[in-house]
Order: sequence, then structure tokens, then C-alpha cells
Amino acid sequence: MWFTSDNAGPAHPSMLAAITAANEGYCGSYGADPVTGRVQERVREIFEAPRARVLMAATGSAVNAIALGALCPPWGSIFCHTHAHVEEDECGAPEFYTNGAKLTLVQGDHAKMDPAALRRAVSHTGRGGVHNVQRGAVTLTNVTELGGVYAPSEVSVIGRIARDFDLPLHMDGARFANALAASGGSAAEMTWKAGVDMLSLGASKNGAMAAEAIVVFEPEALSDRFGTDKIWELELRRKRGGHLFSKMRYVSAQMDAWLEGDRWLSLAGAANARAAELQRGLAQVDGVQLLHPVDANMLFVSMPREMHRAAQAAGAHYYLWPFDQSLEGDGAEMLSCRLVCNWATSEADVAGFLAALRG
Repeated sequence: MWFTSDNAGPAHPSMLAAITAANEGYCGSYGADPVTGRVQERVREIFEAPRARVLMAATGSAVNAIALGALCPPWGSIFCHTHAHVEEDECGAPEFYTNGAKLTLVQGDHAKMDPAALRRAVSHTGRGGVHNVQRGAVTLTNVTELGGVYAPSEVSVIGRIARDFDLPLHMDGARFANALAASGGSAAEMTWKAGVDMLSLGASKNGAMAAEAIVVFEPEALSDRFGTDKIWELELRRKRGGHLFSKMRYVSAQMDAWLEGDRWLSLAGAANARAAELQRGLAQVDGVQLLHPVDANMLFVSMPREMHRAAQAAGAHYYLWPFDQSLEGDGAEMLSCRLVCNWATSEADVAGFLAALRG
């Protein structure tokens, strides 16, 4: 019963088969191969974005940091939620890749930026001219770090604020498939139609071994807005940062298989469905409190320490959240935790966890 992270789940067999298939024969290196080209065409079709460019990498930290490095100058500020992944879990990579840009933190329920708070933060930035950091970029995380999903209409509100201040909008989509499967919207409605300029599209949490992509929806328009060739800049930043792989076809093969048909949404839908089952079951267990709405595949729950002990003794793996809590002490004390379902989480996993809590 593994609920620590969707990163803990196995790679889907189709992804491994795709890597094996890509291993046949010879082809161009550094992304000059037919598999990488096919990924770009799949993305263009799925996102209804015929001019989109796709740059592959292997980690979410890389695609987030490289994208933000191209969108925000060193003297700029990246506006993000207090609990955004780029703030809490990237070890300073965005600041490093931007050569020192500042992260300006914005509040909001369930780790979604409050639009009014975002507008105030952006308005307040750069008020002292040369003495302040300047307005740089906006980034939002979908699914958020507390399990919330920005619906397309909510992304549009953030997008309008970014456009009002002529700021580029980036989306951290490490769990984009889960957000999209939960929203019922289209990939285009969730992104560029709502004002998103760049998307970090993640497959690693949803069945891939290591496959992420930077998607730039309108490269020429973005370059015209900011006066530089953003695709060339991204290419250079990726190379300089050590993320242009010589045998890129093996990374791209995973993304290709992930996007084929509706596989990426089916896998995300399965994870979301298990989380919904877990939510319904937890609602029937006395003493359990849900801390945030369950919009996708993550749950945040508070329950007595004795329940945590019983669950972990039965073989359940998950994180206490925040981490500065202990299983040692009064059994009645409430401790909070995070539970994450992945594509391979089974009904038996959910049932076993609930049975352990009920005793």
C-alpha cells in the first residue's frame, strides 16, 4: 500500500516497450530523431496548437527551471503560490537558472493563487524603480501542491492578470494529466486558450520512467513580445544546463507512448478514481478529517496518531505532512498526512488501507 508519491509508482509497460522499440537501429542524436519529432506532432494535435514547439528533458525540476530562466530576467520576480513546487521543492533551481530572480509568494486556498492577492503583489512590485526587483513572470502549479485543480476558467483569470501587466504565464504541469482528467476541459482550454505561454508537461508522475517537456504554444508571438528568440534561448539554456541528451529518443519514446491515444488521460483518470474511492472510504471512518478538497489524485488528511500507527503497521507507506511530526506520543493526538494515488494504485490498496484504519 504505497501512497507516498506518484513518483513511487512503477513505469507503465507501454513506456518500457517504447524504449525497447526506440533501441532498434540508428537515428539522429540530440533530438534529431523521428520519435522526438512525433512527440511534437502529438502535442500540437492534442493542444490544438499547430505552431507549438516541444523541448524534451528528463526531470520536472529541469523543465521548470529552464522555462522560467527564459521567461524571467535576473532582476525580475517570479510570482507563485507560497506552496508552489518551484518554491518548496526545487532546491533553488529557478533562482539558479534565472541567475538570481526573486520568487514573490502569493497566498490562496488549497495552494491556488488568489487572483486579488496576485494582482496586489504584481502591482506592488517595481514601485521604487531601479531600487526594486521588476515584474518578471507568473507561474502556477496544476495540480497544486495541496491537491487543488485550477479549472480552465480559473487559469483564465490568472492569465488575464498576467496579460494586464504584460507578463508571461508559465504552468508547472507535473500532474497536468491529472488536472485535465479532473477538469473535463480540453488541453487547449486549460493552457494557451487561458493565457498560458509555456507549459512544463510531466509524464514521470503518471507512468513514465523519466520524461518531461517544455511546450511553447506560440513561439514567434512570445519572442515578439519580449524581443528575443525564446526557442533558441531555451535550446541554449537546456544545453548549457546539461539537459540536452545525446540519445534523446529514449526520453521521447516514453512521452510518445504516454500521449498515444488517450493513454495519458486514462492513467491519470485511474489515479484520480482511486483517490476518490479513498476519499469516500475515509469519510466513513470516525476520527478522520479531510483537510483539502480532493480534486485529483492527492488527499490531505488528519487522524489520530493511533490510526497512523495501525496503518503503517499494516504496511501502508505515506508521508506525515508536514514532516515535523512523529508517531511517538499520545495516540489520540491528531497528525496530518498526504496520500497520493498513482496509475497503478489498486482497489485492494485502498481497501487494505481503510481496513487498517477501522481496525
